[in-house]
Amino acid sequence: MKDRNMGKIMVLGDEAIAQGAVDAGLSGIYAYPGTPSTEIMEHIMRTKEAKEGKIRTGWASNEKTAMEAALGMSYSGKRTIVTMKHVGLNVAADAFINSAITGANGGLVVVSADDPSMHSSQNEQDSRFYGKFAMIPILEPSNQQEAYDMVGYGFDLSEKFRVPVLLRITTRLAHSRSGVVVKEKKEQNPLRLPSDPKQFILLPAIARKRYKHLLGNQGAFIVESETSQYNRYFDGKDKSLGIIACGIAYNYLMENFPERDILHPVLKIGQYPLPENHLNKLYNECDEILVLEDGYPFVEELIKSYFDLGKKVKGRLDGTVPRDGELNPVRVAVALGMEVSHKRDIPSVVAPRPPQLCKGCPHIYSYRALNEALAGLSKGRVFADIGCYTLGALEPFDAINSCVDMGASITMAKGAADSGLVPSVAVIGDSTFTHSGMTGLLDAVNDNSPITVFILDNGTTAMTGGQKSQATGKIERICEALGVEKEHIRVVEPMPKEHEKNMKIFKEEIEYEGVSVIIPRRECIVTASKRLRELKKIKQKETVGV
Repeated sequence: MKDRNMGKIMVLGDEAIAQGAVDAGLSGIYAYPGTPSTEIMEHIMRTKEAKEGKIRTGWASNEKTAMEAALGMSYSGKRTIVTMKHVGLNVAADAFINSAITGANGGLVVVSADDPSMHSSQNEQDSRFYGKFAMIPILEPSNQQEAYDMVGYGFDLSEKFRVPVLLRITTRLAHSRSGVVVKEKKEQNPLRLPSDPKQFILLPAIARKRYKHLLGNQGAFIVESETSQYNRYFDGKDKSLGIIACGIAYNYLMENFPERDILHPVLKIGQYPLPENHLNKLYNECDEILVLEDGYPFVEELIKSYFDLGKKVKGRLDGTVPRDGELNPVRVAVALGMEVSHKRDIPSVVAPRPPQLCKGCPHIYSYRALNEALAGLSKGRVFADIGCYTLGALEPFDAINSCVDMGASITMAKGAADSGLVPSVAVIGDSTFTHSGMTGLLDAVNDNSPITVFILDNGTTAMTGGQKSQATGKIERICEALGVEKEHIRVVEPMPKEHEKNMKIFKEEIEYEGVSVIIPRRECIVTASKRLRELKKIKQKETVGV
């Protein structure tokens, strides 16, 4: 929603980043959907610029391909953004780390959305460690306005030093809404190839020179942090404690002081590397240091190492702040020794409700048939993956035995079969299959591993909101091209009326001593309902027109 008179938009943090990129002269965005980052791409897709073809949009097969494509657009001198959730940065890590060595040409901002408390993730990984590992600047907004502003600043910073810039956010900022003042749109960069034609060729002789160049920029990155508007030192009268508040933690801190009457000195951190002069000032003037950060004790560990434990540094490591889970205003208040009066218990009328597959979901009928087909075998031989179908681990199905990372179902089933657990079964979704399951299937074919792979094809990336699946219409051809025998690629319809027929096919392929693929195919019930509603609206408009 936009207030045209005030030049403001009311947006999620993700949408602020998206609009900030568009207004800063964005030429393209690359991404794989993953909560809590998905809405960045979706917002840009809805813009006038994207609809007119002035900004390249569209989902990639996985985060690595997205990162590499974004690097290619940067090579051409254009401003580009690549977005993913924190575990997606693991997938993109090879290209991401090497992009710090190649450097950038057009502005390149890498957005990684971390998920403390694991609302929809396998871990609480903190992407700031990747930024430090790559030795590139890191930006971390404290609110939606900074999220908007930091994208443009990140592009400028990227082009100034010819390096990618990491923008790290967390779930609450990504999915909370606030008013943001927008700026006048910039023109897109012209096509401009690198002045050094060998900049992106990482042969060892060139890579060594590029690495020295990156190392040589480290001092300049620190100077940039010292003068950054996002790193600010607020003095205080009570020097018994100095507070470091990183990113959204600064917002949580200020919620406990609505009158802005904090007595202690506060160092607000929104840009890394850490500003050494500000740190020295805080450390020298205060008796103790409290570090507030959402995620891992990243800054806390750095400070303890930097100051060699001369003074007490408190935070997640010593239990002043809980080691796991999200930071929030209550946790900050407790860490400061404040009386917490606004903590509320959930009313007893609200009962906990575990997630479950949607009524009519095709995966329900796939699992029912699979369970029955495996009934005569010992338990513990079904390896699953990341997607809606992971809910097959819960009652009433209790159908799967693993969920580790994207694509692991096929390779884990292969490893189990190699160890003698035969038959072994893999369950993977259509989008996850093209994300990172294809290479595992190739390994299985090359070894003729006795596994059966179920590719649950609902025609979409359902878990993150129904984005287009890269696998639609291609799965059988991909499997055949990877070497799966055509007669052992079976397509079934997961419906109650097909139960006996499907179970018979499942048993046949599970008993086959080689690689077989079964594709239960039926449209996601949610996207089907949405599609039918849209069709109904179109027909109603056509009727009115007549």
